[in-house]
Amino acid sequence: MKNISPFPFLIRHRGIVPYKPTYQAMQRFTDARGADTPDELWVLQHPPVYTLGQAAKPEHLLNTGNIPIYPIDRGGQVTYHGPGQLIVYILMDIKRRNWGVKKLVHALEQAVIDYLGSQDLSAMRREKAPGVYVDDRKIASLGLRIRRGCSYHGLSLNVDMDLTPFQGINPCGYAGLEVTQLRDLGMIEDFDQVSAQFLSYLLESLDLCR
Repeated sequence: MKNISPFPFLIRHRGIVPYKPTYQAMQRFTDARGADTPDELWVLQHPPVYTLGQAAKPEHLLNTGNIPIYPIDRGGQVTYHGPGQLIVYILMDIKRRNWGVKKLVHALEQAVIDYLGSQDLSAMRREKAPGVYVDDRKIASLGLRIRRGCSYHGLSLNVDMDLTPFQGINPCGYAGLEVTQLRDLGMIEDFDQVSAQFLSYLLESLDLCR
């Protein structure tokens, strides 16, 4: 029997939502929350969009075409979001639970690694390159911002999407970095099944078991 989490939290399934208002909503939520505000996980997808982290360099934009580009306040370089990519935004008071950002990053990566392991896929971290990799191809990306002891942004897991737009950038600032997705690794479950399965591993890793 799983332990009941001491940390109040809500899960919000938002479907496919535009990037900019979602980003602004994360900022507003974080600025308005108080000491007793429940943490929230926002589970969603975005229409095609490139996002530029605070360290992003313009030379990593190669051929972005008509896809919108948004400079944002997370860490890291440039990445792509699109339909068929599972995104979970982590709106968490890490100060309340005495976590640091490294522990949160480790927990998010571990959730992906454990989930992929349950599907007989061997995945790993890379030192100084946050995210999760299968055979040197990136399958999950992480980007966070900590404000007032609280996190926002989160992780993305490539499930069943058009990977072509990744060719328009140096993903996460690495020239020649290949990306992959669950469909190309033999996953037969549909997006909703993957979302539900992965979420259970994420809750476990974040100590949010009900």
